[in-house]
Amino acid sequence: MLRIRLRRVGKKKQPSYRIVVADSRAPRDGAFVERIGHYDPMQDPPAVSLDKDKAKKWLADGAQPSEAVQRIFQWEKVYEIDAATK
Repeated sequence: MLRIRLRRVGKKKQPSYRIVVADSRAPRDGAFVERIGHYDPMQDPPAVSLDKDKAKKWLADGAQPSEAVQRIFQWEKVYEIDAATK
């Protein structure tokens, strides 16, 4: 099963993350299929660059986003989650 999740990069105590599509069994910083964006929580406000077309394509193909990536997708208006599904 494919997951859309965060992959940590950056220096110690200065994290930044790549938003990647990876196999759910792969380690956090292990192999991935495709990189679709970048997330930097250290900036104010947090910086997000995301290829929305690729994200929508992977969601349509059945990739499941992690909880953190779901929040980022909501911020970027990739899709809306109904209150009833929570």
